[in-house]
Amino acid sequence: MTDSPGRLSRRSLLYAIGASAAAGLVAPAPSASGAAAPRLRPVSMAMHIHGPFSEGAASFEAHLDQAQRHGVDVIWWTDHDFRVAAHDHRRAVHFDGPVEPEGTLNWDWKQSIEGTLASSSIEFVAEPHPADDPGRALRLAATGGEAAGGTLWYAGKAWNHTYSTCIADTTLGIDVRPEQVGPDAAFLLEMELSHHPAKGTRPAGRYVLRYQVGGAPERRHTADGLIGTVELPAKIGEWTRLKLRLADDVRALWPDLVAEDNSLRNLRVGVTSGRGVPVSAVVDRLLFHRARRRGQEGEDLRREVLAAYRDSYAGVTHHRAYEISMVRHLNWYGGDQTLPALPSPPVRDNDPALAESMVDFLHAHGGVVCWNHPMDVESRESLATLMIQRNNLGADLMEIGRDPLNDLLWVFDVAARNAVFFTAVGSSDDHGGEDWLAPDQERWLTSTWATTTRQPQLVDALHRGRAWFTDPASYRGALDITVAGQPAMGGVLITGDPVVAVDLTATDLPAGASLEVVTGVVDLAGTAGLQPATRSRMVQPTALSPGPLRLPVTLGIGAYVRTQVRAAGGAVIGVSNPLWLLRREPPRGVPAARRLS
Repeated sequence: MTDSPGRLSRRSLLYAIGASAAAGLVAPAPSASGAAAPRLRPVSMAMHIHGPFSEGAASFEAHLDQAQRHGVDVIWWTDHDFRVAAHDHRRAVHFDGPVEPEGTLNWDWKQSIEGTLASSSIEFVAEPHPADDPGRALRLAATGGEAAGGTLWYAGKAWNHTYSTCIADTTLGIDVRPEQVGPDAAFLLEMELSHHPAKGTRPAGRYVLRYQVGGAPERRHTADGLIGTVELPAKIGEWTRLKLRLADDVRALWPDLVAEDNSLRNLRVGVTSGRGVPVSAVVDRLLFHRARRRGQEGEDLRREVLAAYRDSYAGVTHHRAYEISMVRHLNWYGGDQTLPALPSPPVRDNDPALAESMVDFLHAHGGVVCWNHPMDVESRESLATLMIQRNNLGADLMEIGRDPLNDLLWVFDVAARNAVFFTAVGSSDDHGGEDWLAPDQERWLTSTWATTTRQPQLVDALHRGRAWFTDPASYRGALDITVAGQPAMGGVLITGDPVVAVDLTATDLPAGASLEVVTGVVDLAGTAGLQPATRSRMVQPTALSPGPLRLPVTLGIGAYVRTQVRAAGGAVIGVSNPLWLLRREPPRGVPAARRLS
């Protein structure tokens, strides 16, 4: 894990100077040692990012490259907990049929053909099979077509991708009996690895590791761009038991890659043959052996893989986190990284009480907890009801910046009306690492006001609500709310004053954009008034320069204020967290981190 302050870009420096001055965030007088306290600055973060320990195609390197390209200060690695532990992941495939259960979870096979074949067949046979693996085996046979020949593939799929995880400390075993092979005919075992950025003469893309059995006198490694082939000798008519240490072969094929920084995906077996050439092979007993995954060993392994990038991508800080996945999904930032108990089979349970219990467990182990993609099993009305009735399940944060954004902003305002205190953050939920700013990508970044990119300071800022989220393809400015020169965004001020002067900051609005100021009533209407009670006004950029916009807020029975940036076409491209101004203590109280004096 890299944990360093990182380099401050010129743009971030201008934000820090301008916004700090506007907000009255002036450094106090030097201490007795003569050193001034550090200033707050905007720290941009990708908060929902999956590397090779999850089920997607991303490598850690691909995401680090994207962060560097787009000037993002911090990545939080939120790999799925049960995938880091390879919990109930597939251990063996015995080739007993096209659907093969392991416990209650199925493995399925699907046939495909690449190129042209004059004939092809796939059959599960009673004989031959290895002496220590009773049952059936799989025979693949084909003859190349009149063009350049082709390949007969049989692709495997495990329930919920439960063989796809990082190849670190992973060995595959497989039994192969070549029947007809030669220089232009062979058995293949192929898998897709992770996406990596361009290196040397190789383009960016997903790497492929292919084992070719038969026709080679000795083991050979050959890399052709992103496709690496390991040729393996095997005697015709005899069973050969192969032990394949995946990372070792990746390292031999591409020495400039961090070999362990790869996922294992889209595994398939096949036979390939040239024009008019017959090929046949029988295969059995595919084993997945993953060392160091029990208990906390998977987390230790993830830390070791990430350590390979300690001296790379110096401008990007990255912190290990988790997506807790067997309940309503929760991202866990900070804390001691203790994995919770995992159910077997690894099936998600959406019971709200179970999610609340998990939030309590995570809080007991430190850090803050985010409720992820909260509308995956709820409508906006049912979500708002659940949040009001169960106080956001006890979570400190929620992913508001993601699809469907308008519905989630509606929920955000209903919750604010009812004094449900949490920090709204943005999410990309990126499993690919290919292009963070792609038009079809959920691409929300979260920024906080912090003095450093170190984990404790960022967790504290998130806990306090000193955060905003933006669409980085459209807006990279800074948002803030202050009262009497003091940071107030995300805070709760209980006051007897009928009117409070609030200062609003928004920097670097793009051409044609405007700032929308949203004020709402905090009347604790509950589920009887399940709708926002807000009004808004649009503010042009000229009103925000040279300093903050002063807004008198009338409390009434209670109020809150937040801001959002709208692009020229009206789309929301940035959202702040609210400041609550209350007459009295709400029934559930105010979290200590949010209380303003």
